[in-house]
Amino acid sequence: MSRGKKLDIFMGADFNDEWNQVESKKIKISHEVIVAEKHFLHFAKEKRRGKTVTLVGEFQITSEDATKLLKSLKKKLGCGGSFKNNFMEFQGELKEKIRPLLLAEGFRFKQGH
Repeated sequence: MSRGKKLDIFMGADFNDEWNQVESKKIKISHEVIVAEKHFLHFAKEKRRGKTVTLVGEFQITSEDATKLLKSLKKKLGCGGSFKNNFMEFQGELKEKIRPLLLAEGFRFKQGH
């Protein structure tokens, strides 16, 4: 193949059919406030930029209560974290340390978490 010639590639598509509408996933965020004893929390672990992040949730409490709880947990654990989309995110793999602290606050966990 010489450098002066372009490749003639034809990739066709049949647009005679009607377009299909793609349904987007909607995140259901409940604004209902539930007492601590009725929560069923679970843990998730993610890697972000090569570091581990522990997610705990889903919390259904007011944002003021969530920030107070998050601040006290971060202080007890000595780590950073944030509250996003009704989940608390903690820097590091802290599942075994977070569980007793949340149980002391009155929260419950799903079976196996």
